[in-house]
Amino acid sequence: MFLKLKFIIVCVVFFITMQMSSQEKFYTSFSIPANLNENANAVIRSKQLNITINAVDDMTVYEKSIITVLNKEGNSSLDAYVHYDNNVKIKTLEVQVFNQLGALIKKIKKNDFIDVSAVDGGTLYSDSRVKYLEYTPISYPYTVEFICEINTKNTAFIESFTPVNDYFLSVENSSYTIIFPSDITVRTKEKNLEGLDLTKEKSQNKIRYTIKNVEAFKPEAYSPAFIDIIPRILVATNNFYYEGVYANVDDWESMGKWFYDNLLVGRSHVSEGTKNNILKLVEGINDPIEKAKIVYKYIQDNTRYISVQVGIGGMQPISASEVDLVKYGDCKGLTNYTKALLEVVGVKSNYTRLYASPNEQISVDKNFVSFGGQTNHVILNIPVENQEDIWLECTSQKLPFGFIGDFTDDRDVLVITPEGGKIQHTKKYATEESSQFINGTYAISNDGLIEAKVTVNSKGIQYDNKYWLETETERDLDTHYKKRWNYVNGVSINTMKINNDKLNNEFVEDIDFLAPNYSKIVGNRMLLTLNALNRNTNIPDRYRDRKLPLKIKRGFKDVDEVEIKLPSDFTIESQPDNVSIENKFGSYKAEIIVKDDSTLLYKREWIINDGEYPKEDYEAYRDFFKEVNKQDNAKIALIKNQQ
Repeated sequence: MFLKLKFIIVCVVFFITMQMSSQEKFYTSFSIPANLNENANAVIRSKQLNITINAVDDMTVYEKSIITVLNKEGNSSLDAYVHYDNNVKIKTLEVQVFNQLGALIKKIKKNDFIDVSAVDGGTLYSDSRVKYLEYTPISYPYTVEFICEINTKNTAFIESFTPVNDYFLSVENSSYTIIFPSDITVRTKEKNLEGLDLTKEKSQNKIRYTIKNVEAFKPEAYSPAFIDIIPRILVATNNFYYEGVYANVDDWESMGKWFYDNLLVGRSHVSEGTKNNILKLVEGINDPIEKAKIVYKYIQDNTRYISVQVGIGGMQPISASEVDLVKYGDCKGLTNYTKALLEVVGVKSNYTRLYASPNEQISVDKNFVSFGGQTNHVILNIPVENQEDIWLECTSQKLPFGFIGDFTDDRDVLVITPEGGKIQHTKKYATEESSQFINGTYAISNDGLIEAKVTVNSKGIQYDNKYWLETETERDLDTHYKKRWNYVNGVSINTMKINNDKLNNEFVEDIDFLAPNYSKIVGNRMLLTLNALNRNTNIPDRYRDRKLPLKIKRGFKDVDEVEIKLPSDFTIESQPDNVSIENKFGSYKAEIIVKDDSTLLYKREWIINDGEYPKEDYEAYRDFFKEVNKQDNAKIALIKNQQ
């Protein structure tokens, strides 16, 4: 009876599907191809993005998307929102919701959308707003049809064709069309389209792409940035209009020139009082770098960060004179203010746009110029003759002069000079620079208690991982160190001393701790894990069928030297052999030196090099971590002395 009923249901679903038009089938979840359900929380059934540039200062954008949400995690893939301001007018905004059979269950009109400011509470003022859908589903799966049309005079930002914009999201059908007049040049750049079901049409006034059957991307550890692996087609125009300003650019040099002339010129004035104050601070100093350090400290001591979304659509910094008056600004304003004060003391610097992202090095495409989409942050560049340029993060009150961390390091950026723009690369921290040196001692009592004293000196990206500890409370520090040594049960922190050496970009920690029952006692023997202070507990995830390349984004070097005092009632029965491993990913060395009957010297060095490798190398990389984990847990056997 059950099999007969199941057969009838399948036949009914098949009949309904066959009777649907090609568009109607997107409203029922039963018609999703099986391969698009795999690893997916949501499926884009159909999406049309149509951009019509009517004139250099008149653009219409129409979007119609049909998305089936398969589970709770898929709700975030709806993207049913629209940004608007005084220059963006919403012509159409509506949503229809369908159940899994394709039946309409709800209609949502423009006035039913939630309308809020598009910027967070840290923003002083902005006319930018967003309307977004707030819908609580009754059951899963369900399907949403979202239709939006806007008109704007600003033609600088041309949305690129990005069919997949998140992990666990598959695409059944997506199209992108841009129509433009003959006096406007539209450029495109295709990325990661190999092996996809893609069609494209190009004519004098129209470009159209259609892509089908894109399976969901599943995140994998140690892989490239998501934006670097998904299919994308960048789109930009040579001539555009933005907030009352026209432009005609065809390379980064001319784009930078436009930025400088229209966004920066005339915005560097500061009060005479501030000028005199700054000049007094650098009086008698001739070295431009020393002057820059003094100015940077002044910025850190006298300003604070707050987002300010005004001035040529949020792209132009508020003037230096305004920051000088109110003592706050966003990345644009504080960078421009720092630049203005450096001008006062005769130090040249350059306003720099880039894409900032923690843990991901996302570069500006040096071969494809565009106004927006490739940058989201501003820092300052100080050129230094015959040396590496200096980069300043002007929003931070904590970072040392000339230090940038994983938010902005090792990527191509747009440096804006009076002569024009140029692509440069920010500071890359070499493996040797991102170092951690541990010098410590610990003693083991006859009943297995450990008492340890350790000094940890960190530089480079390893400094970046720790400098923030300087401002933590004692309670939070205690929690932090117990978590760092969580493989030692029952840790009790006795003393914690921290020194943030901003002059040398070094972070020094002096920690004393103890813990009972560190070693294991069995009969008249004691088993002691030698590496008590810097044990690797991370083994990368396993993938049976890895899809993505291996990318080690940043290298590091750990060097440990620890003196170990053995318990007085025990002597060494056996100990691990010294270890030396070298491969394409780095190296690992561990050595035990017997200084006397009761004292050992444990030396360890672990190096990981950054680099990109094919996916086939991932298992070997994982095996390297497993071996390091094994060696870090190596034990020495002690036997109790005969009475």
